[in-house]
Amino acid sequence: MSKSSRTPVPLTKDEIEKMRVVCKMAAKVLNYTASKVKPGITTLELDKIANDYTEKLGGTSACIGYYGYPFATCISVNEVVCHGTPSDYVIKEGDILNIDVTVKKDGFFGDTSKTVMVGKVSKEASDLVDAAYNAMMIGIEAIKPNGYTGDIGFETNKYVQRRGYTTVKEIGGHGIGKTFHMDPFVPAFGKRGKGEKIIPWTCFTVEPMVNEGVEDFDEYSIPNSEIKYYITTDKKLSAQFEHTILITDKGYEILTLE
Repeated sequence: MSKSSRTPVPLTKDEIEKMRVVCKMAAKVLNYTASKVKPGITTLELDKIANDYTEKLGGTSACIGYYGYPFATCISVNEVVCHGTPSDYVIKEGDILNIDVTVKKDGFFGDTSKTVMVGKVSKEASDLVDAAYNAMMIGIEAIKPNGYTGDIGFETNKYVQRRGYTTVKEIGGHGIGKTFHMDPFVPAFGKRGKGEKIIPWTCFTVEPMVNEGVEDFDEYSIPNSEIKYYITTDKKLSAQFEHTILITDKGYEILTLE
């Protein structure tokens, strides 16, 4: 989700610890929910699994009610780029689906996603998912304190193009902490030394969206919500992974690891 407004401020030691807690919680929810993916289950059932487990861990879903969004997760199947809404869609063998969860606890937010392959998928789908994961990690590795978001986007896009895919340009990562979405915008493309400055002791997400075909997408409304969901214009597959990152004075720390 890409609502952004507030400028990031370095976190205190206590606030950083709260971010570590909520992000680890988000990782647990994501991995638990992903473990329940199988042919025959609906995306709405997965959404309930995620919400129930979030509450069991002592957190709340940040997505429910966010600009009118009605669900605990975003579940984007096959050609859906992001913000896919849980429904009665029955998952089938060969699908790929991105599960995106954001947990709130003690006033802080942890945001993470992964693309899950259902049973035996096509080589095309498997290769795309592999590229999306590596693109995220290459982007993370480009993070430097007091560097620029364009450094992340440059390395991400270069890798994705070499794999023969495209990156979504208009949607990307975002600052996070006491607010779900804030500056900086973290793109999956860019130029070295350009973009917004990376401030130590702040957090943001790295979440490149990688399309099998063209980068273009079509926008669709979600009833009673300001949030939109997006589908690739050519109806080819899209995949995404996301971590919340803490920028330190020496490098970075991936917070959304279980």
